[in-house]
Amino acid sequence: MTRRVQADDRTLAAVRRPGRRCNPLPTTAAELRDAAGTILPLQQREPVPPAPALSSAVHVVSTGLVIVSVVIPTYNRRAVVREAVVSVCAQEGVAREIIVVDDGSSDGSAAALQHEFGTGIRVLRTANHGVAAARNLGVAASAGELIAFLDSDDMWLPGKLAAQVAFFAAHPEAQICQTAEVWIRNGVRVNPCAHHRKPSGDIFEASLLLCLVSPSAVMLRRSLFERVGGFDESLAACEDYDLWLRILRTTPVWLIDRPLVIKRGGHADQLSRRFWGMDRFRVAALLRLLSGGNLTESQQAAAQRVLAEKCTILATGAARRGRSAEAQRYRTLAAVYQQDTVGGAHPTH
Repeated sequence: MTRRVQADDRTLAAVRRPGRRCNPLPTTAAELRDAAGTILPLQQREPVPPAPALSSAVHVVSTGLVIVSVVIPTYNRRAVVREAVVSVCAQEGVAREIIVVDDGSSDGSAAALQHEFGTGIRVLRTANHGVAAARNLGVAASAGELIAFLDSDDMWLPGKLAAQVAFFAAHPEAQICQTAEVWIRNGVRVNPCAHHRKPSGDIFEASLLLCLVSPSAVMLRRSLFERVGGFDESLAACEDYDLWLRILRTTPVWLIDRPLVIKRGGHADQLSRRFWGMDRFRVAALLRLLSGGNLTESQQAAAQRVLAEKCTILATGAARRGRSAEAQRYRTLAAVYQQDTVGGAHPTH
């Protein structure tokens, strides 16, 4: 059962202040936390590595240097990207920059954002190359030691950046973390299924079947992003699934178990509605991962098993669509990796 809430109006009311310019301190921290609490009561789950108190993040910004670079890719989402930017402007206690990458929009997004927010944000315009290229461009143009992504149809609740900066300050060995989310589908708040629940720590194997790390919820160190090579621009979709697996191969992803992201879905321009068989892109990511030869024995076995399962499903779907050659390719891949899972050898292609 789902419960309808006025998510957009109430969320923006919690973070909006009078005036057109972006202001990092729209109201007091207590008022913002109270406002957020009226939207999203904290969930009770088993403990994970806790985020320190928000006040500890304030000491990090005493130099005035940019600590967090926020990268927002957008394509023809003039109305909702404004709401995303407003939610970032409401983040307190963190020195940050906002970089919006307009990926070839034709709806006047860039001009509208620049007019409303002025020098409070940077807007980069580029030809349409896809979300992976847009995010990579934003990171390349940024200055922060910590990187946070926000999809243009999502929003942050007050305290999101401060909680994550504080987490990194308290856990200097941590390389990447994410927060919990609240899901909105077509204006209705929905509860994610149990298998979408975010775990914490070493979640490589759990993340093979489906993506358990959300771009809008993540913050990671620049050094980690650069070390793994950023998003794969050859992938039209599931580029995040690919990046998180490359990170998770060696690095745990920690969860701050507080819902600080509004994740909105159900609209017609989502990538998941644009392509049939989204697992085609996940299969490409898994093949690349396996070809690298850098997985542990258990990671390799798990990746091969999931790859075979996804290829079997894709073969059935391709056959139903009359794509006989594609169906045969996936059948062959499924057979190879099913056999390899049993035999233990690593196929070469």
